[in-house]
Amino acid sequence: MIHFVLGGARSGKSRFAEQQISALAEKQGKQAVYIATATAIDTEMGSRISQHQRDRGDGWQLIECPLALAETLTDLDNNNVYLLDCLTLWLNNQLYNVHEASSTEQGQHLQSKIDILTAQLTAIDVDIVIVSNEIGLGVVPMGESTRLYVDYCGWLNQKIAEISDKVTLVTAGIPLCIKSIIE
Repeated sequence: MIHFVLGGARSGKSRFAEQQISALAEKQGKQAVYIATATAIDTEMGSRISQHQRDRGDGWQLIECPLALAETLTDLDNNNVYLLDCLTLWLNNQLYNVHEASSTEQGQHLQSKIDILTAQLTAIDVDIVIVSNEIGLGVVPMGESTRLYVDYCGWLNQKIAEISDKVTLVTAGIPLCIKSIIE
């Protein structure tokens, strides 16, 4: 089961996703595993990561995966439930990994990584909640690289929503189910 959780910055999406995984782990008697894509590139980001760790509390296993996400997913097993937080940071890491390439090459790289990730997600048989930022609700950003990032975030979110069994939009801490094909 893939449950995709979208929301803006500080919308409550991570807290909601953590609650979903904690409840699922308890119900199924499985281990909760957090797949983290963030990297502490500066002090402020390090503080954000530390806050997420404190909010989660003890009892979670951790897999740090800033780039090789699709490859990491091949090793998941059905004895655990997984929280992947978050896709937009993973996409940012991918873009930064090729930041010196042309915008055409950057776009090709991002599309390739999105396609590989989507294919791997459809191939696994685990319960996973995936968190991503919904950043397409604002104005068109200035700057070519920022527009490229926003475009690919939107396309990534569309692909993941398409393959997900459930999609929840969280805003102001309130979850709204926007897709559910779970019986």
